[in-house]
Formats: sequence, structure tokens, C-alpha cells
Amino acid sequence: MSVTTVPIRPIKKGSLTKLWIGLALVLVVATALAYVGTQNAVETGASNEQFLASNGDEDGVVTTESGLQYKVLKPGEGPSPTATDTALVKYRGTTRDGNVFDENEQTPMPVGGVVPGFSEALQLMQRGGEYRIWIPSELGYGEQSPGPELPANSILIFDVTLLDFISAEQMQALQQQMQQQGGMPGGPPPGIPGQ
Repeated sequence: MSVTTVPIRPIKKGSLTKLWIGLALVLVVATALAYVGTQNAVETGASNEQFLASNGDEDGVVTTESGLQYKVLKPGEGPSPTATDTALVKYRGTTRDGNVFDENEQTPMPVGGVVPGFSEALQLMQRGGEYRIWIPSELGYGEQSPGPELPANSILIFDVTLLDFISAEQMQALQQQMQQQGGMPGGPPPGIPGQ
């Protein structure tokens, strides 16, 4: 029985260095992917408290005493609306996983007549301001689910632009003016006797 020997070729100069560089590169990429995966888990798989704690550490995010979080994307000018005012807003509402549950290009809404977190955020804004707000479930709909697209205990994420607002007195004057002109929905049509 004979044993055939196969000569081993020597390694080219610099090959070992290339091997170590490649190994280090793989390690860096693996670490980066693990970090991104962890961030995604915090965004979608973590509890609401973990998500808000992580989000509160992001640059520019402010957390109020109530737990509302906001980030000023574009500052506005002038005074802020009060709870009795009516605001004209543009908004886009999403869940933590990015699904849009509500969106409107321009809609009037009573500042005090929306979920508490949205009302608080509107009262922090000025005309022309653009904010991103994160509303904890207890300042949103809580255990109530307003529809199938928004599960109970959801954090609400909104991009909001405060286009304008008017006071309650101005709104009342507008409503009276529209009623007198017969243009107010639900008001009596003009010319009906006894009304």
C-alpha cells in the first residue's frame, strides 16, 4: 500500500491579511444588521412603554408631563390655539408598523373635541407649524377600538400641520352668518313661516 503525498502550495503573501480583513468586515455587517433588527423589534414588537422610552431618546423628541411625545418638524409662528378654538389641520395618522389609519388634507376640528393627546399637541403648535406626535394609548383611544384598522391600546403617530385656527367666538359668528344666509346644514331653510 502506498500513500500518495500531495504537496500543499504555500499561501500567497498578503492572503492571510485579506482573510482577517474579510472576517472583520463580516463581523461589522453582522453587528449592523443585529442593531437594525433590534430597532425594528423595538418599533413593532416591543411593548408600548418600551417603544415610547426608546422613541423619547431620539434627537428632537420632547416628552410632556402627560406622556405625549412630539418633534417639531417645522416651527410655526404666532399664538397657539386654546381648547375652545377650532383648528384647520392637515394630518396623517399611522400605527407603529406604519399602516395609515386616517388622513386628511384639510379639515376643521374643535381643539378640545379630539382625543386628549391630539388636543394637547394642537395647543403646543402655532400657525404653519408641522409636528410629528406620538400619542400613548391612554391619551388616545385606550382600550376602545374606533375601527378594525386601529387595534385597542394602540400608540397613535401623527404628522400634523396646523394650517389655521379661529376662536370659539369667531366660529359662533360664522355659524350665525351662515344660518342667516340659509347655508348652514341642519338650519331651517329660508322662508319657512313660524321658524
